[in-house]
Amino acid sequence: MRTLEHFPNLVTMFFTRAREGGDKPFLWRKQDGRWVATSWAEAARQAAGLAAALKALGLQRGDRVMLVSENRPEWCISDIAIMAAGCVTVPTYTTNTERDHTHIIENSGAAAVIVSNAKLAKTVLPAVIRSSHARIVIGMEDLRAAQSGAYAAYSWHDLIATRPVDPETATAEADFAREDLACIIYTSGTGGAPRGVMQHHGAILHNVNGCARVIAEDFGWDDEVFLSFLPLSHAYEHTGGQHFPIGLGAQIYYAEGLEKLASNIEEVRPTIMVVVPRLFEVLRTRIAKAIEKQGKLPAWLLDRAQAVGARDYERKARLTDMPMKLLLGRTLKPKIARRFGGRMKAMVSGGAPLNPEIGIFFQSLGLTFLQGYGQTEAAPVISCNRPSAGLRMDTVGPPLADTEVRIADDGEILVRGELVMHGYWRNEAETARVLKDGWLHTGDIGEIDAKGRIKITDRKKDLIINDKGDNIAPQKVEGMLTLQPEIMQAMIAGDRKPYMVAALVPDPEWTAEWCARSGDPCNFANLAHDHDYRAALGAAVERVNKDLSQIERIRRFIIADEPFTIENEQLTPSMKIRRHILKQVYGDRLDALYRG
Repeated sequence: MRTLEHFPNLVTMFFTRAREGGDKPFLWRKQDGRWVATSWAEAARQAAGLAAALKALGLQRGDRVMLVSENRPEWCISDIAIMAAGCVTVPTYTTNTERDHTHIIENSGAAAVIVSNAKLAKTVLPAVIRSSHARIVIGMEDLRAAQSGAYAAYSWHDLIATRPVDPETATAEADFAREDLACIIYTSGTGGAPRGVMQHHGAILHNVNGCARVIAEDFGWDDEVFLSFLPLSHAYEHTGGQHFPIGLGAQIYYAEGLEKLASNIEEVRPTIMVVVPRLFEVLRTRIAKAIEKQGKLPAWLLDRAQAVGARDYERKARLTDMPMKLLLGRTLKPKIARRFGGRMKAMVSGGAPLNPEIGIFFQSLGLTFLQGYGQTEAAPVISCNRPSAGLRMDTVGPPLADTEVRIADDGEILVRGELVMHGYWRNEAETARVLKDGWLHTGDIGEIDAKGRIKITDRKKDLIINDKGDNIAPQKVEGMLTLQPEIMQAMIAGDRKPYMVAALVPDPEWTAEWCARSGDPCNFANLAHDHDYRAALGAAVERVNKDLSQIERIRRFIIADEPFTIENEQLTPSMKIRRHILKQVYGDRLDALYRG
């Protein structure tokens, strides 16, 4: 079994892998319709040059540098260069508003900002001008910014070109310890202002090593290929989609976006993908619809695959299933495998709870599906399902190596180990609240089964307590609602109330098909009041209610005015619903359901 060396810091790990990789491809981007690679050696040369340039601009050890960019090779190279200069990376979302950027610059005390292009600079530069700290702006592309005396502007490429540095020199200067601060990642904020999580080098290296052991022991560690899709400003992608591949000496392809993700997967043929549950829900729907359109036989095969897969999952396989398995292995499963590139070892879901039905669906089609669990405060991976521990989709697997997990008396999951953050940046009160005696209090409720696998039941703070004192886990119910073809998104409510109500976002494709069948024009404002349309949505809710306990069932619902999106701030950048925002928007209408 291959194992990772015990690296002193992330910079040393990168330059070690770069020296081993040499002229082999490392980072890939799509240019003019074709994939173009940056080699390990070239990435190391650029990272060393940019690190030297940052020092020459006067940045000191420990200074914070904000990084605002879409996923691209320069993101990875900038992150390494910032750390190699002894500074601290502060990644931020490309979807952030000017107000968000202002908060993060001021809170982190960022001395410099690296931004990718003029479009993103429109919200970044006003925040820089208003800030009391940032005086340096570096553009990966021409920012076309108006003249300003508030900051000095530099070209990313020019800085590197004027500071040619041997990567070996940068490696020798990387004397950082595992305890040293590597980055401050601001949580996406499902409720309230984002907080800066201080992740040290050792925390991320702990994650990289633990995840590498899962791959090495359960799948075999070879020439791995990753397709990077989630924003690198999210802790899950920052570790799982960047530093983890670096540790493995893998290649990283940067996806072109959601609309081209399916074609990118077929082109890139990744061996490992890390994504959030919402993407798997979308892929499941698209796969099912595409197969159904191919005719009765493919649809029948899909139905059989799910039935056989469900029995295998429940360990209730029948001898009579063998002929069907052989048939599926020669017909449906190879087609599905090709859609995912044909060499996928594992798809790993994290960032939010997954409905077990989604995992079973993909397993039934021959794709190995792993659910992980973590938090930004734990760098972020705490545990991961793995075949050797027995795959159960209602668990998130055993803890990573060298990770302690225990359940508190009130059911809260506690975590201890090198992966745990050193605290929240400049927020001693919150740090003291979640870090007690070396244990991270996750705020998640769960249990550990007989095989050591963690099972999450809900967020401690998200639990709904009805007027009788019963606890209801909203994410479970919402996940079941969104599995219905009629419902794209859902939020339930009912705190201190006699029963549960919901705000539903109908699925647009189902809505279009409903309009076509009924002959009615698809005017959404009118549809929200159409009796037959609401009855069809109600039927979907009742299907879910049959599998819920009495206290969990949805009695009444409203139709949301628009989808929950990042742009309207009803979703976080990692696709979690912002309950406090949705309650502000729909609270009065939901409350009215109890009076009607």
